[in-house]
Amino acid sequence: MFDRLPGFRDFYPEECAVRNHLFRNWRSSARRFGFAEYDAPALESLDLFRAKSGDEIVEQLFSFTDRGGREVALRPEMTPSLARLAGARAHSLRKPVKWFSIGEQYRYERQQRGRLRSFYQFNADILGEPGPEAEIELIALLIHLFTAFGLTEDDIVVRLSDRDLWFFYLQGMGLDDDGCGGVLSVIDKMGRESEEKTLEKLKPYFGARASHFLAKISMLREVSSLEEMEEFLLAHSMEGEARVAVEKRVAEWRTLVSGLNAMGLGGFIEVNLSIVRGLAYYTGFVFEAFDRDGKFRALAGGGRYDHLIEKLSGPQMAAAGLGVGDATLWELLTARKLLPRYVDAADIFVVTGGEAEREAAFRDIGRLREAGFRVEYSLKPVAFGKQFKLAASSGARLALIYGSEELANETVKARNLADRTEQEVPAARVIDFVREAF
Repeated sequence: MFDRLPGFRDFYPEECAVRNHLFRNWRSSARRFGFAEYDAPALESLDLFRAKSGDEIVEQLFSFTDRGGREVALRPEMTPSLARLAGARAHSLRKPVKWFSIGEQYRYERQQRGRLRSFYQFNADILGEPGPEAEIELIALLIHLFTAFGLTEDDIVVRLSDRDLWFFYLQGMGLDDDGCGGVLSVIDKMGRESEEKTLEKLKPYFGARASHFLAKISMLREVSSLEEMEEFLLAHSMEGEARVAVEKRVAEWRTLVSGLNAMGLGGFIEVNLSIVRGLAYYTGFVFEAFDRDGKFRALAGGGRYDHLIEKLSGPQMAAAGLGVGDATLWELLTARKLLPRYVDAADIFVVTGGEAEREAAFRDIGRLREAGFRVEYSLKPVAFGKQFKLAASSGARLALIYGSEELANETVKARNLADRTEQEVPAARVIDFVREAF
């Protein structure tokens, strides 16, 4: 007996039905918003992921050298593949580009609740739109991805933050770009690490001022409204160019928040500057979605990444995107009792007699399937009684009976399996009868 690999899942038919339910809602939501579906190989060049995230990413990948001597990896995320595709046709694509994908991703990392080594993820991206209008559309889509399953603003919160504002603030404190990125990496882990450990990590950047800075960013992380955010940033060491940059950025925040409010989505939104998303390629607005009760990992995340396509050898192109994994969403929908119970049932079960009757039945089975009906029958000839038991267990609404008497009279007997009523149907009218019955 072989065991399943750690961190991977089997999908028996009942689990496959649920997974397909997630996929259907994801696809339907994306198409309502005008996104077109794309796909890319699950196996990519390892250098593609190195170029995006550096050599340290290799430890998190299922990577190997193939028979052609190439270093390859199973994709841990879709964004590098998207950047590769978009970069290859950047000059012929009509802007803005609105694409989505649903695919399996692979990460060789420690398993946790809601985090697996193989998972499915919905991705949506807008390329070629530099303004906050892209984020309005993406966050509206993200919320719709949840409401399509019956979740409401009482269940879900989308927390908005901004790496640009953090950079302006940190640059106003004398840090260069590398220093800002390093400090944001520390901030990203606040809440998951002790204050003492955070302070130690900040000392290389601020020295004796580390405690003072930690107190300030702790205050900034508590900001919960646009007004509080503006007041704090303009009151703390913001002069000259830094102040002008912050005022301009706050205006873009107003565009984003007012657009979401106008769509009736304000109840889902919360300003939360503790969200910085540790990936260094994010360049502006970032966001994450959580359940209100805080019982699960982040349900989704995204943000702006204006330099990634250029970094991966394409032209400079504004870009923003989001990703929603299936594992945590599945857990939340299960907890909220919002997953439907799928019944895997036939429409029609065909009961046959001898060889001649089976031949007549097979002709109709083929025609009924061509007409779009799910038709089942006993693959091996067995007694009528056994076939009727199979018909009942199949969940079918209707049984069509092909016996010697029916064959002689050029009829088919139709039995309603719910109330067991029967009627004779002329053999020439079987397809029409079934269409009318359904």
